[in-house]
Amino acid sequence: MRQTINGAEFRRLLINAAASIEIHKQALNELNVFPVPDGDTGTNMSMTINAAAADLRRLEDPTLEKASSAAASAMLRGARGNSGVILSLLFRGISKQLKGNDECDGILWANALQEGVDAAYKAVMKPAEGTILTVARLAAARALQAAEENNYFEYVHEAAIAEAKEALANTVNQNPVLKKAGVVDAGGKGWLVALEAMLLALRGEDVEVPEDLAGAEVKEQASFSDFADEDINFTYCTEFIISRENDKDPENLRAFLDSLGDSLVLVDDDEIIKVHVHTNDPGKALHEAIEYGSFVTVKIENMRLQHTAKVVSEQEMEPKIAEPVKELGVVSVCAGDGISDVFRNLGVDGLISGGQTMNPSTQDILEVVNSVPAKTVYVLPNNKNIIMAAQQVSALTPKNVVVVPSKTVPQGVTAMLSFNPEGTAEENLAAMTEALDTVETIQITHAARNSDFDGYLIHEGDYLAMYGGTLFGTSRDIKALLKSLAEKVRDSGKEYITIYYGADISEKHAQKAADLFADICPEADVNLLRGGQPVYYYLISAE
Repeated sequence: MRQTINGAEFRRLLINAAASIEIHKQALNELNVFPVPDGDTGTNMSMTINAAAADLRRLEDPTLEKASSAAASAMLRGARGNSGVILSLLFRGISKQLKGNDECDGILWANALQEGVDAAYKAVMKPAEGTILTVARLAAARALQAAEENNYFEYVHEAAIAEAKEALANTVNQNPVLKKAGVVDAGGKGWLVALEAMLLALRGEDVEVPEDLAGAEVKEQASFSDFADEDINFTYCTEFIISRENDKDPENLRAFLDSLGDSLVLVDDDEIIKVHVHTNDPGKALHEAIEYGSFVTVKIENMRLQHTAKVVSEQEMEPKIAEPVKELGVVSVCAGDGISDVFRNLGVDGLISGGQTMNPSTQDILEVVNSVPAKTVYVLPNNKNIIMAAQQVSALTPKNVVVVPSKTVPQGVTAMLSFNPEGTAEENLAAMTEALDTVETIQITHAARNSDFDGYLIHEGDYLAMYGGTLFGTSRDIKALLKSLAEKVRDSGKEYITIYYGADISEKHAQKAADLFADICPEADVNLLRGGQPVYYYLISAE
């Protein structure tokens, strides 16, 4: 039984945890009870912890402090979604406790787990039972008890895992929604997966991610500073697709291209020839290729320039932060070019691409915040699963970052309408936050999975409507769903209705939806805008 671990061993423990969460991420996603397409728990936890694993792979024989600090920093910046942020905070607390130590025994590890729990609870405004917080809290409490019994790291970690298993099993009884669905909490399960994988690493068992699951976030990231551009034998990465228009043998093209460069990949089928080759003369490659048919796509990139840019990027230790030329600025998270235009027209300084199913990381938000030339920057998350990631930004920048807790795009738009560039930071926060409750958000999407939720028997593929954050209903007929929603809006006395139609809705069908609302709500002012958003067929603002 292991008494202590050092920095290199901590590194191995965390990389193992990252691999295991990657393997189990879809199973964790499937534990999500609510059937709306979402930035699922497993995906968010995997992307968060694998940001740390990528950095740790580049560290050779790190000290315990260095390994834990690097992991915490990478996870904080890479945190996505609430589950990812909480995971990053757990490791942030662990890192804080391990600071200044070369080895970690049972007592120190128990205190580190508790420090992580404290950090996570401090960041969550209204902690709920039956979540990852519960599992982590009870596991840490048992670890503290175990450390008094035996000061071996492995003994304490085993005790934490045993308690985490019991706590996870009980989450189904602590949350009515989980109980009805008969599943445990996804985030809590993810924390248990991580703890168990760490124990395997402690015992010399490495978790390997299968080839078909390995994503970019779990592969070792090369450091481009480790080689010079003279190591690049051929300058141009040349890729193209040709539409097959004759009977010429593609093997002759393969032989010709092979004489021009290296890294050749040529795939041919009945309709196209796809080519990738590194060469110093892409013109010759293209001239020869056109003899086989017409070009469908062509892409040529200068790898020496890419290498130089990558090295500069890696060597820039300090982030680029725009000098303030004004007091106040605003950045907003959104998806869809139409909605982006709305925010730009309202005066937003920077846009962060993201939303449902694609939660931006803390680092993504930080970079846009830093680009705004203002002393105080307001952040509009426009999604409840992005708020926590946005709240971590203030610790990473000298700018004053203020998160306005908008949970939907219509809330974000309404908040911007209340923004006064000439007002004080406090006045704007109060006005923008107050404005959030003046708008009702209606969202129409599809059910991502079968579910029995809140009295509704939901089938995968159903149209699904949310009204003000609660499930309104489902239907196979989107027109019937829109009609019921319009009637509810009318009965609630709303006066201003804005309909944003998504990327999967034609203008013709969107206009019919707007006409339906206008007919049913004759006293309301109805506006139709192309949002272009993914996932949601319609986002509707009612005020």
